[in-house]
Amino acid sequence: MTWTSPLSALSERVIGAAIEVHRHLGPGLLESVYADCLCEELRLAGLLAEREVALPLEYKGVRLARTLRLDLLVENQLIIETKAVSTLEPVHTAQLLTYLRLANQPLGLLLNFNVPALRQGIKRVVNQLPE
Repeated sequence: MTWTSPLSALSERVIGAAIEVHRHLGPGLLESVYADCLCEELRLAGLLAEREVALPLEYKGVRLARTLRLDLLVENQLIIETKAVSTLEPVHTAQLLTYLRLANQPLGLLLNFNVPALRQGIKRVVNQLPE
């Protein structure tokens, strides 16, 4: 399954906003700083963006008291995981894919701001949802 055209357009808008944040701040700051600034940039662009969204955790049909926290949720459909690391590792992709599966969402963006040019730190992650 591929993401739909509106979702693809939304991801492009988010990437544009992330590039704007990176242009203003550059690399070297904490992930939370980039996430806060990206959230504000998305709001300025007229998008609904929420920080630290609680994702309920179920285990074998039992809802646990613990929740996971999404860095950003845009328009209630696009999950953004922000990083500020020297290199994106497979575990970062696995983390976002797990969030996508638990939230039943098809697409997420992994954004690593600790790079000279943000295009080097962008990874789209697709959840292969059942038809």
